[in-house]
Amino acid sequence: MFWNPISRAMGLSDDATSYGNILPVKLGLDLQGGMRVVLEVDIIKMFDDLAKNKDQNFEHTLVKVRNEARTSTEDAVSILQRNFSEQNIRLAVYYGDLQEQNDDAIISKLQTEATTAIDRAIEIVRNRVDQYGVSEPTIQKQGSTRIIVELPGVKNQSQVRTLLQGTALLEFKLLKDPEIVSKTFEAINGTLAKLHGIDTSTTTATSDTSMKQQDSLETKTDTSSSITPSQTKSDEQLRKENPFYAIVQPPQQGGQEGYVLEEHRDSVIKILSLSEIQKIIPADVQFHWAAKPIIAENEKKIYALFMTRKEPELTGGVIENAKVDFVLNQPVVNMEMNSEGAREWARITGANIDKRIAIVLDKGVYSAPVVRSKIPNGMSQIEGMDVAEANILQIVLKAGALPAPVDIIEQQSVGASLGSDSIQKGLLASLLAFVLTILFMIVYYNFSGVVANIAIILNLIFLIVILAGFQGVLTLPGIAGIILSMAVAVDANVLINERVHEELATGKTTRAAVDAGYKKAFTAIFDSNITTFITGVILYQFGSGPIQGFALTLMIGIVVSMVTAIWVTHIMFNYIMSNGKTVNFG
Repeated sequence: MFWNPISRAMGLSDDATSYGNILPVKLGLDLQGGMRVVLEVDIIKMFDDLAKNKDQNFEHTLVKVRNEARTSTEDAVSILQRNFSEQNIRLAVYYGDLQEQNDDAIISKLQTEATTAIDRAIEIVRNRVDQYGVSEPTIQKQGSTRIIVELPGVKNQSQVRTLLQGTALLEFKLLKDPEIVSKTFEAINGTLAKLHGIDTSTTTATSDTSMKQQDSLETKTDTSSSITPSQTKSDEQLRKENPFYAIVQPPQQGGQEGYVLEEHRDSVIKILSLSEIQKIIPADVQFHWAAKPIIAENEKKIYALFMTRKEPELTGGVIENAKVDFVLNQPVVNMEMNSEGAREWARITGANIDKRIAIVLDKGVYSAPVVRSKIPNGMSQIEGMDVAEANILQIVLKAGALPAPVDIIEQQSVGASLGSDSIQKGLLASLLAFVLTILFMIVYYNFSGVVANIAIILNLIFLIVILAGFQGVLTLPGIAGIILSMAVAVDANVLINERVHEELATGKTTRAAVDAGYKKAFTAIFDSNITTFITGVILYQFGSGPIQGFALTLMIGIVVSMVTAIWVTHIMFNYIMSNGKTVNFG
């Protein structure tokens, strides 16, 4: 069909023979395809992060607040306040400090944090998207906790999900000493066995870890010398006596991390969250999983389980710059700290030589190198990722950390085929309307119809140029706005020609009839256009996304049609008549 090559030439088709976008405007999500995502800022998690002296009651209350917030229209701060009030617990217990002990002031502070969190999240998401290189993204706030992100032309959706969701919370945490790690693992194993009614006082846990799943772990580390299968107990009995070691390979020979098969990871998380287990885990300890698994020879995935200090030695707030480099042909992200961070980093590394510091990003451990010497220049490095992941990490580190985690609650892909189909239909409708209108004007109004058609074509050109000047994005609703504005331009020309007809019928000369016709038509054209323009302003002000696109093109089209229909055609008629030519108005 004839509109197919036109759509390809305009860059509106995904055809391989596309000639590129010849229009000076950017194309919207519905025209070139892409990704639409709705993000929700986790305000409850922010409350959790802001709290101090957290205990079991706080955790329980926060779960209740989260559940209520999902179904209630009440704001999260009010729900939090009400739940603690019902328990006669002052918020100052968890959110107060030496300067701030008043609950009203704390509520006000939390309210401000919740309100500004969404604005800061929008700004950071915008920075990340800009650095990712997406042209003409649409990022807007929806309600009090949601962000709508539209990314035209995006192909790699999993990469974009990582880009948007990554909190970019970077922490440097010291690993606990091997002795403490070993004792904690032993305590967890023993407590878990007792919960199942097994007396482990006479068993030697480490030597009894000959479970079948350990065979898979042996492919990653040679533990054959330390794992001696018992000849007197069945595998089932050993699992009962050492339930934790049945799914977790404990640290070996002074190591500081355990290893867990991917299939047992959820079980380990549940075990570590048990209240009985939480009681025996030291208060200053936190468990972290490795960010990426180790692939064993049998293709099974094994995750390292690290035990670190709960409080970080340093956070990513001191990172001033990040860039991707290559070490031994492997991508790494080198981070540069500001002067304050460099001084602190030098102190931390100097005081912990021969100890391991975990580099934790969004709760996942990317590496845990041993500090060999003091690092005075504020440099650090994250490794263990591919090139694409390193590029994304570089972006999120430079853009800054989100004030609270964000969840993708809705994701919509606009495929190129859908965009192409919609575009072709839109182009067909536009071209048919345009051609039929031009033919009608020529047939009905003769030469004056030709002048009107020139004005309509100029109207279209001016509209596209102005839209490009405003850095506007052309969408399907925008095309509808253009078509409607063209109709407005045609209507204005018809009105003028009819008024001139009426004046010619009274016996006036052509010049006098033209002047009188334009004068009488002006009021009607201006009144109808100004009311439509006001409607466009309202749509643009209170609408969003496609509605704004429609309103913008409509408003531009109305202004341009006023200029071309009233002044441009009038000047053309005057010029023609001044040169002694006759104008036929049909």
